[in-house]
Amino acid sequence: MSIPRQPGLDPATGFRNRQGPSRACLHALTLFAVAVALAPAPAQAAGDPPSVRIGYAISRTGPFAAGAQVSQEPNYLLWAEQVNAAGGLDVKGQRRKVELVGSDDASDVDTSVRTYLKLMTEEKVDLILPPWGTGTNFAVAPLATRYGYPLLSPTALSRKLVDLKLPYFFSFLQQPDRMMGALVDLLAAKGIKTAAVVYVDDLFGLENFRTLMPLLEKKGIRVLEQRSYPLGVQDLSPVLKSIKAKSPDAFLGITYPPDTFLVTKQARDIGFNPKVFYASVGTAFAVFRDQMGASAEDVLGMGSWNAGMSGQARTYFDAHVARFKKEPDRWASGACWATLQVLQEAIQAVGLDRRAICDYIASHEFQTVVGPIRFEGSENVATPGTVSQWQKGEFHVVWPPQRATAQLVFPKPAWK
Repeated sequence: MSIPRQPGLDPATGFRNRQGPSRACLHALTLFAVAVALAPAPAQAAGDPPSVRIGYAISRTGPFAAGAQVSQEPNYLLWAEQVNAAGGLDVKGQRRKVELVGSDDASDVDTSVRTYLKLMTEEKVDLILPPWGTGTNFAVAPLATRYGYPLLSPTALSRKLVDLKLPYFFSFLQQPDRMMGALVDLLAAKGIKTAAVVYVDDLFGLENFRTLMPLLEKKGIRVLEQRSYPLGVQDLSPVLKSIKAKSPDAFLGITYPPDTFLVTKQARDIGFNPKVFYASVGTAFAVFRDQMGASAEDVLGMGSWNAGMSGQARTYFDAHVARFKKEPDRWASGACWATLQVLQEAIQAVGLDRRAICDYIASHEFQTVVGPIRFEGSENVATPGTVSQWQKGEFHVVWPPQRATAQLVFPKPAWK
């Protein structure tokens, strides 16, 4: 089945843009999303080397847009603009402009797969950038390996995907065993005895939940209640009321961004305030702090970096804010920028030979905005599992202690 497209450049954005939304659609995204204003495609003078065409499909609409338009596409755009402003991508000493070929997958896995297939087999782009989320990456990664395209993912959190050992796939996020392991170590260190768990019923939620449960059992932490919920849930208050009645020491929510907001607001509204309140992944977004206000304070979630960690972290953070008037999130945004740093370094070293790019990435350690990154197979083994907490307007890493940028506030004070 062919994918409808408009030929040439979208006059509203300057990029080739199949199935993309109008500006009105972009402004209609949820409060969790960034309204992305795409920059013009680079002009190419006669005699210039050809542009490096980099294709991707990303969620600009649908339930995944909330995360994708914070953590991924803004970084793609900022990176391309910076590279082109510096004269282009260094391809083994030759400067070539970057041309992004992006489209909306409407948060639909089948649409994403069809788009990547077309990019790789018909349009024959030089490189691809990954889609949003664990499930979509799980579907696209084998296809990328089949056609020999490196896929450097900042939003795939799946040990199952890593264990496929796909030679063209690299996962930059800490995997569920590392992230859930760090969380349970924190709970045990603080003497937590009981917990309640809710999780979204998809690959991300299921895999993290299945990793979490035996870790809790091993540490002697009793789970008083466990509940799954469907993607797009609108009300979790009955579940939260049931959990509140059992008075667990810790609440652990494995949630997507809209659900993170929902569960936090509804817990606050019913006065459910355990010693530990953990919800992810939306916690890492600055909009969580902005929308929740004082109620964001002391909430825990998945996070691994902030602007105070290093000079390059601050430089990236400031450039992102200047370009989009929005802050990057404190977890996957940093991982996304790191994917682009690693890709750029590999291209500079070996050119656009895609197999050589993979070999280079597999055999080197990289200094990135989130710290050192090194791969064993598809897994980034240099970044430990982490837990972060909102404190006075910043999402600080609080566990493990050796990576912490602030001390954990425990027990959680009353909702503000």
